[in-house]
Amino acid sequence: MSSPIARNVLIVGASRGLGLEFVRQYRADGARVTATARADDGLAAIAALGAKPLKLDVADAASASGLAWQIDGESFDTVFYVSGVYGPRSAGMEPPSVDDFDAVMHTNVLGAMRVLPSVADALAPPVAGQPGARIGVISSRMGSIGLRNGTSGWTYRASKAAVNSVLKDASIALAGRAVCVAFHPGWVRTDMGGAGADLAPEESVAGMRRAIAALDASRSGSFLNYDGAPLAW
Repeated sequence: MSSPIARNVLIVGASRGLGLEFVRQYRADGARVTATARADDGLAAIAALGAKPLKLDVADAASASGLAWQIDGESFDTVFYVSGVYGPRSAGMEPPSVDDFDAVMHTNVLGAMRVLPSVADALAPPVAGQPGARIGVISSRMGSIGLRNGTSGWTYRASKAAVNSVLKDASIALAGRAVCVAFHPGWVRTDMGGAGADLAPEESVAGMRRAIAALDASRSGSFLNYDGAPLAW
């Protein structure tokens, strides 16, 4: 059976980097794309690619609560939660400030816990016994406990371990309706990854798009590398 083609896509967190690259690639394939950003420059970048921009700050309760009505009546076959911040670049066990902790956890974890329930009613329905939608959450190998061999950025690591748990719960709650996976995008040359990273955004996003399109329901709840290879939690 051939992989499904994404036709109606939602990208949450698309002002730049991976999120905007998802918009660019899905639009190039002819998909209808709705994408979110916090600021006017991000919304303009989304609109310039021919996508529908929505203003959304996942870390703000009032803003996040308005997402459901903004996408009311939609039927998304593909959703990516990309929003994320790194926070303090600590080298080890340096306690974060309350403000730094809140900024990271609110965007990377609480944001996902707000967005995923909001999109549940806007997912494409199951077809012929198969889930009708695919949901990808951008996590990080740094959040893996089984693969961990360093302590740098431990607030970020904690947030990605937590969002992996959120994704796993979503896969159970949406069983039969959506295939839900967490992705490590690789070390990517973005504002977060830096100029010395291994991958171009184009390569990372292309890999995740291929991987999520090829998944069946048996892989829901998985943690995957950008190329689809399984990763340890």
